[in-house]
Parts: sequence; C-alpha cells; structure tokens
Amino acid sequence: MVATATRTSLSGKHQIPIHYALSIEELSVQFGGLKAVDKVTLYIEEGELRVIIGPNGAGKTTLLDMICGRTKPTSGKIDFQDHILNELAEQEIVHAGVGRKFQTPSIYPKLTVFENLEVSYPKGRNVWGSLFFRQTDEVIHRIHEVAKEIMLDGVLDMEAELLSHGQKQWLEIGMLLIADPKLLMLDEPVAGMSVKERELTADLLKRICKGRCVLVIEHDMNFVRQIAHKVTVMHQGKILAQGTMDEVENDPRVIEVYLGH
Repeated sequence: MVATATRTSLSGKHQIPIHYALSIEELSVQFGGLKAVDKVTLYIEEGELRVIIGPNGAGKTTLLDMICGRTKPTSGKIDFQDHILNELAEQEIVHAGVGRKFQTPSIYPKLTVFENLEVSYPKGRNVWGSLFFRQTDEVIHRIHEVAKEIMLDGVLDMEAELLSHGQKQWLEIGMLLIADPKLLMLDEPVAGMSVKERELTADLLKRICKGRCVLVIEHDMNFVRQIAHKVTVMHQGKILAQGTMDEVENDPRVIEVYLGH
C-alpha cells in the first residue's frame, strides 16, 4: 500500500487518485547549529523519475543519506510504501526495496561483470546467504536479464577494471537492479561520462523507472532535461521550487540562486 492523494482532472469534474511511493514530510537534520536540511516535504509517484538540482551545499546528498539511513533526521518522516524509513536500520531499508548509488562507482575491479552481478544477487549478500548460495538457472537468467538492460551483456566475461568509466557506472546500477529495488537513488550518475555514454544513460534511466521510482541528483542541465519527469530545486537545505524543467528554468528565484550562475 502507498500514500494516496487526489488531483483535479483537466475537465474539472473528477478527482484523479495519485499514488505516492515515497512521501517525505517536514524532514530536517541539524549538525551542530547548522540545518543541512530544513523542513523538506516531497512526494514522488510510482514510476516517476525525479531529479533534484541545486548548488553545492544545498542539502541534496544529505537528503538521500537520510532516505537510505546513513543519516538519521532530527525531525520529520520518510514513508516508503508503508515503511517508515527513519525508524529502520540501513540494512532494513535495503530489504524494504531501496537501492542507492554513490558518485564513485563501487564495484569489484578484479571480478568479471558476471561475477559482480552474481555477488550482488540478494541471496548471496549476507554471511548465511553466501554460505548456501548456488548458481541456479534462476540466478543465471537474472544476471543475463540485468546485463542486457545495462548494455553489458556483450562483456560479461570482462574484468570490471577494464570497463570504461561509463560502463562502470552502468555496472553499479546493475548491481542494484539485480535485487529489483522499488526506489533507486543515483548521485550524479553521468559525471565524467562521454556525450554518447550520457545519451545511453538517459535511455537506461528512462527504461528502469518503469515499475519503480528513481531519484537522481544531477548538475548537468542538458541531462536533466532529457530524463526528468519533475525537477526539485534545493537551496540552503530547503525546497526552492518544483515542477517541470521548463517551469523551474523560468522561475526567477531559481535563475538567481542556481541556473543564472
């Protein structure tokens, strides 16, 4: 079950239900005397690809840290498909269906692409699971399925350290996808990529948001324009504006604090 609200149809005659997979309400965190995130309220629908933008220090990464449990909020609530995430430990949040990719790829360089995906398979992730883990037809099928989705099905036997930078980013996304998370969070996924790799990554993210919600932090405005269903702009720990890319690009407050610089 997920949080539900309504919006008025274009005709004005009907209320259309909106299903929110992720509901963040009045979320704050304070480090000493500094409020890094200040009363942030954010709702993300099922199947939505939301991009968060803002200058350095705006609180974007801290927000993701709170969703995945690395940082505990001072106040507020994070509700993901009826799991109150701020009451759970990091591993429990993973089990609740939340996957997080950081800026630097976290892969096993000496293992092949296949082996990286294999060790990420849910049953092999903990001590007991790894002891009894077997490479079944189900596991092999899932690895090939994910490898095709992340465009690495042709290099399954290649050691991960030999991949291009973009391919390493895709592999880490695949290592999250193997567990089929319902919320996927990516921090600057195209940093350092070539133009072609960025285009392919845009296509990848648009594919994988089907059936889950994807939350992306990004600074590349051309990339944001390619992928975002909605954009949230943060500034000094607060939400400054939200809407389509066209709407936030033309918001005078956004132009002043971010896009104009």
